[in-house]
Amino acid sequence: MRWLVGWSSIAASFGTVGAVGNGGEGRTVHPVGSQLLWGDPDPLWAVGDWRPDEIRVIGVATPEGAPTARLAVLGCCGATDEQLRVGLLSARGGAMRHLTAWPGSYTAVVQIGRRITVAGDLAGARPVFHTPWAGGTAYATAALPLADLIEAQLDIGHLAALLACPETPEALGDGTPYEGVRRVPPGHALILREGSREITGYEAVASLAVAAPQADPVHAVEGVRDALVEAVRARLTAPRHAPETMPQDPGPVPGMGPADRRAARGGPVAGIGADLSGGSASATLALLASGLPGLPGTLLGHGTGAGERLLAVTFNDLTTRGNEGEMERARVIAANPRLHHVVVAAGEEALPYASLETGPLTDEPAPSLVLAERHRRRLSAGSADHLVGTGARQVLDAHPARLADLLMDRRRRHLLRPVAALTKAEGPTAHSLFVPLTVYRAARRLARTSYRTGLESAAGLLPDANRHAPDLATPADASLAALAWSRPGPAARWLTGEALAEVSVRLQEAAIRPTSVQRPGEARARAALARGAADHRILEQAAEIRSQRLHAPFLDNQVVRAARALPESLRVQPGARAAILRRVLGGAGIHDLPPGWGTPSQATSTAVTRTGLRTALPELMALFDAPLLADAGLVEARVVRKALRAASEGEPLPLDGLADLASTELWLRRLVTRRGTCWTGTAAPRQRAVAGGVIPARRTLQP
Repeated sequence: MRWLVGWSSIAASFGTVGAVGNGGEGRTVHPVGSQLLWGDPDPLWAVGDWRPDEIRVIGVATPEGAPTARLAVLGCCGATDEQLRVGLLSARGGAMRHLTAWPGSYTAVVQIGRRITVAGDLAGARPVFHTPWAGGTAYATAALPLADLIEAQLDIGHLAALLACPETPEALGDGTPYEGVRRVPPGHALILREGSREITGYEAVASLAVAAPQADPVHAVEGVRDALVEAVRARLTAPRHAPETMPQDPGPVPGMGPADRRAARGGPVAGIGADLSGGSASATLALLASGLPGLPGTLLGHGTGAGERLLAVTFNDLTTRGNEGEMERARVIAANPRLHHVVVAAGEEALPYASLETGPLTDEPAPSLVLAERHRRRLSAGSADHLVGTGARQVLDAHPARLADLLMDRRRRHLLRPVAALTKAEGPTAHSLFVPLTVYRAARRLARTSYRTGLESAAGLLPDANRHAPDLATPADASLAALAWSRPGPAARWLTGEALAEVSVRLQEAAIRPTSVQRPGEARARAALARGAADHRILEQAAEIRSQRLHAPFLDNQVVRAARALPESLRVQPGARAAILRRVLGGAGIHDLPPGWGTPSQATSTAVTRTGLRTALPELMALFDAPLLADAGLVEARVVRKALRAASEGEPLPLDGLADLASTELWLRRLVTRRGTCWTGTAAPRQRAVAGGVIPARRTLQP
């Protein structure tokens, strides 16, 4: 786990509270295992196993007496040192959007005198957190260290909102699972001036009164192609890192070669690699990385290095059937001579919910915790720098609520193809005849519903979510449920009435709070992207392989911006993501793709999840025998156990909701049993966050 942390004080120094001298003397509070990037009066540290090239600090010469100007960039950034200096000079005038426009995934911190600016990303994969501390403000890219710093307790209300409405920012607000620790929203920056804080957005807000001019689809796709190529290039041009050799290779083992012994130890291969699932997103990254032209030192200008082949990893689940087509497409793509294909076969040991008793404590709960062992087995066969296609669906696909945006712009004819696709997916039934009219009415209703009315309606319906949960058995049902300003999450049906009532109050308060309202489709799409990016961030921590870096180019700022320029009429078409990525590859000179490329595999994923649930049912029943979620008043243990047993027997229950409950309970148990703290020093906090494993008692809502 890697993070940065710093603070801004009111006075020139915290004195005996938290002063850190440039010479390293007088340290009273500092993070464990940190390296100081700059010192008092507003220090900044990098904590964790950062690579040398992932930390870049640039300072510019200033006249005598002028404020100090320096920039720290942590992560994978494709900007040159000269570009960083130019960006720092521009930031002295207050501009900050350009600090987020370089290729790669990184966090930028600018210090101009006593003013500090920390920019988060657009997707939410690299968030920024802050909390009041010692008369000033502390900030970090992880919430748990700040919770340790202020000795925070759990925010049960936030956990309830996270389970009830995970894709509704109005319910979550700027909170975190820790009381007193706040999150900077995606697309915003935290500005600190001598302890005071301000949060401001750096992206232009579209007008609701006038429709934005529609971008040319050809130029918009070209923008996505250029952004994606630059994102991959930023990873390829970064210095290569050989994995650490500890623990040592035990030597010759009968039946095992060096690669097999390395995989058994769990270490990555030196070099760069990518997932290759046969789907559109991972295959696009693998093909771009293996054949990207113009890299120095490559044979004929192609490939990832001088004679280096890209390691393509395909995961083959032996416990389920139905993935033969995807495996065949992966084999056809891997026939490329610039790819070295590795198939990782796994059985029941890699199913969802496997090995729940092991795993590190993550910064926050996320559904990916129940999939950590599955991903860890795949990633252990990967490279030191591994590309994944995470985020492509949220970035490129159209949220169903975008149908309402089309009606707001009077583009009714663009609804024909998506509605026809939903009708076809419904099958030849009597109900399917009414799908076009039903979807059109729902989209028109959402287009005519104001932001405040939509949230108030959702708040009124939420307390009954555990008794009248919607049936999402078909794609049409799921699309109709998504045509709303807010909808309950899949786990809401198992929450207690008290928990749902508290989340309902949160929605009612958000409805009357002034805010910059976006179009419903755009707002719901951004919320879904933030949810997916947060889940990927936690997955990186839960399935972390030592000396390995996961790269998700689709979540980079420049790729997200380019994708947002795609016209909505192009997004809502069936198969839009595969069509866009096919044109991206065509623009890069890659045309030979296997038949069926881009075919979704959601049915296979559901079957695997149900199999894993059935296999791990005894462990899950033990997990919810006396759950901490019940101690907090969020669920009733017998209700969850009954749902787990019913889902394992094949009852059509939302498996995503059960994953949310299991991962949150798992995270709580790891949190309350943790030892140690993130801080040390003579004035360090006396206890860690949630000390003693105490779950705060649920407060009763007053009528």
